[in-house]
Formats: sequence, C-alpha cells, structure tokens
Amino acid sequence: MKPLAFYGQTVTSRLLLGTSQYPSPAILAEAVKASGAGIVTVSLRREGARLREGQDFWGLIRALGVKVLPNTAGCHSVKEAVTTAQMAREVFDTPWIKLEVIGEADTLQPDVFALVEAARILSADGFEVFPYTTEDLVVAERLLEAGCQVLMPWGAPIGSGQGLNNPWGLRAMRAHFPDVPLVVDAGIGLPSHAAAAMELGYDAILLNTAVAKAGDPVAMALAMARAIEAGRTAHLAGPMPPRDMAAPSTPVLGKANLT
Repeated sequence: MKPLAFYGQTVTSRLLLGTSQYPSPAILAEAVKASGAGIVTVSLRREGARLREGQDFWGLIRALGVKVLPNTAGCHSVKEAVTTAQMAREVFDTPWIKLEVIGEADTLQPDVFALVEAARILSADGFEVFPYTTEDLVVAERLLEAGCQVLMPWGAPIGSGQGLNNPWGLRAMRAHFPDVPLVVDAGIGLPSHAAAAMELGYDAILLNTAVAKAGDPVAMALAMARAIEAGRTAHLAGPMPPRDMAAPSTPVLGKANLT
C-alpha cells in the first residue's frame, strides 16, 4: 500500500487534529496522543505571538513531537492570509500552511477566488499550501495550477458536525483527481462521518471541534482514529456495490423441494 505523503514528506497517521477549544492543555495533549495524529494544526492567533500563554502553548506542541501545520484561520482577504502565512512561517519554522480565506460569515465558506489568488502568491514564495476549499472541481483545478499539491475540501461548514453534505461531489473529486492527496476538512462530527469519507477513497481527515467539544475528548480522539483506519481498510478491501433489489445470501440451487 502506497504511504501517504504531503509535499514529499511521508506521514504515519491519516488523522490531522486541530488544537483549539480543548478544556485544558493537558486534555489536548492526551487527545493528540490517543489519536496517534502525526500532524496538528495551529493558528498563529492561538499561539499568541510573544505572550507567555502563547509560548507555553507552543512549548506543549513541541513536546508532543508532532509535525505542525499552521493555518490562516480567521482571514477574510488575500492580503490578510498572505501576511498571516508569512508570519506563521517565521514563528513555526515550516513552509507548510493550511490556507483559509473565508468568504461568508454564517457558513465560513471559503472565498474560492481569493483562495486561488493567495495560493498562487504563497506557492511562488516557497510555501507548501494545503488549501481549505469546496468540492468544486473547477476551483480544484485552479488550485493545482496555482501550485498546490494537496486539496482539502470541506465535508460541511466548520464546527457544524453535519458530516458529508455532498457525498456525490466528494466522490466526483476523488475520481477526478486520483493521484492528488485529498483531505476532508471541516464538518466531521462523528466517527461514522470520518469512516464514510475514508470509504470514498479520501486519504485523510482533518478535524477539531468534534474531539475538542466532546464530553471526553481523549476517548473521541481514539474513536476517530479507529474509524479512519476502518474506513481506509474498507475502501482498500473493495466494498460491494449497492443494489436496488434484494439478493439472497444463501444459494437456492439444490434446495430441497418438500412439496
């Protein structure tokens, strides 16, 4: 089985975990460990620049020994996203950036026009961009042309926990880009949602709220990790296609005639 790699770097887990909204730093650390995630997303705003709280948080993340994927959460323009990414590169010492450019306040839907422009600017500046996007195939093509080597379509609005709102669109994206690493980002609320995305052939899941806001974040982190593994295994096993009619599981050939 081909290992998952982002920009030439192999990753050991198909779960990417966010680091915001946890009840405490200790619970965050335990959730990351339970999940087995090798990549965590971190907001520059959350890190807090030079504030003591931010320094303590950054120390906690480094102690976990995981790879950091900084993000531009909360940015609403190309200029704001590019500037935030440049600052994040200095703080976290990585060319990786999860690019978010929000275009609609209620759904937090990406502004795909600004997203493509920002991705082009950052790619030209040496960044390795992970774009938070929709499942639109035309936008996906433009992002790849802009230099992105991975796509991160949403399952549903950020923090909604609705699961996969458009399975058809996600399935079409997987079929259209068979060799591009695809990560479902946002909207995952239950382990079953994560498993469903992996069963479609997606390479990984990025989630935050479903774990951070669970009654037991550590247990939920473990559940998500297991669901992702199960979904991936099921995809590789080749699931049976759905049918409109019933099909007997017991052969009728040779059945005794008792009349």
